[in-house]
Amino acid sequence: MAEPKKIALALPSIEATAVDYLAEVVKQNWVTSGGPAVTKFENQLREFLQTDREVVALNSGTAALHLALKLAGVQRGDFVLCQTMSFVASSNPIAYLGAIPVFIDSEKSTYNLALEYVKEAIKWCLKQNKKPAALVAVHSFGIPCQVEEIAKLCKDYEIPLIEDAAEALGSRYNDQACGLFGDYGILSFNGNKIITTGGGGALICKDAQKTEEARHLSRQAKSTTTGFEHDAVGFNYAMPGLNAALGLSQLQTLKERIQKKRELYQFYQECFTEIEEIEVLSVQNEEYYTNYWLTVIRFTGSNLTKNPERFQAFLAEKGIESRFPWKPLHLQEIYDEQHYFGAQHAESLWKTGLCLPSGCGLTKEDLNRIQQAINAYFSA
Repeated sequence: MAEPKKIALALPSIEATAVDYLAEVVKQNWVTSGGPAVTKFENQLREFLQTDREVVALNSGTAALHLALKLAGVQRGDFVLCQTMSFVASSNPIAYLGAIPVFIDSEKSTYNLALEYVKEAIKWCLKQNKKPAALVAVHSFGIPCQVEEIAKLCKDYEIPLIEDAAEALGSRYNDQACGLFGDYGILSFNGNKIITTGGGGALICKDAQKTEEARHLSRQAKSTTTGFEHDAVGFNYAMPGLNAALGLSQLQTLKERIQKKRELYQFYQECFTEIEEIEVLSVQNEEYYTNYWLTVIRFTGSNLTKNPERFQAFLAEKGIESRFPWKPLHLQEIYDEQHYFGAQHAESLWKTGLCLPSGCGLTKEDLNRIQQAINAYFSA
């Protein structure tokens, strides 16, 4: 008897119509950076986000964050506040510039930046006679952080705010899209994100002049239309036309994808309703609207025989992929000498959490297998 197919954590969902979009770009012979497909992709992103801010399509979310930090004026030796509960791509661009990440713990409700610890970190930086050069706030798992309050704090201290909304395309706080509250917003279109360009990202700038600087730097800072004159050290960060074409096809179903993610979250809520030792991460009130990019559960009970490690192994035996939340950045060996402000909230999520399959392509059969596995594990 053949083994059932593996249920992946978050495979890209690519419609057949993508072929038509890609074929059009090939026909135009504009497969590399720039071109009409990239411009169209940027414009459609703006329309979806309902913003007049310019969007710069790039080849990764990491590139977008690197440019945002550079445009914010971050220099070697500067302090940059950064959420510890995040993927390492949120902090590595800080190190690219020779700056020093100062890590901040999560608050218990959304496991995003805790304001009280942000305030502590700012006061500590000022005591070192160094105002933070920027703050990177992450909307982890697609759940918005307390971004309005964070933006107000940054405004009070005149600290540039960079929103890492890599996982939060479609999420909103008080009916405003994540990525539009700060001076800069970051999006990612990696293969596991809610839409994919195969590999790509975008930078949203509040200031129009910064937008032009971003475009300039992303194309090797070439200063003339003819010849090879460069007025700065630039980067090869522009999005190719082929990637933009795939992105255009994905945008056509973005609203349906968000709805699917939210339905998957509801599915897991119902699966765990009667299981007291499990908490499903969720938003706290109607101010938050999340795309639920990944559904995350926490083991809150005292039964040591039921834990994330054993549940993950059990699911793997059933052909179902899951993964642990990120190891907090301040616990990573590469950052073990950096300053950290907080308690152990992020560490607790890392140790007690598990991310469950959340791909838009999950079928009813897949969900039945997942539900059966959940029931079997917790009834044993």
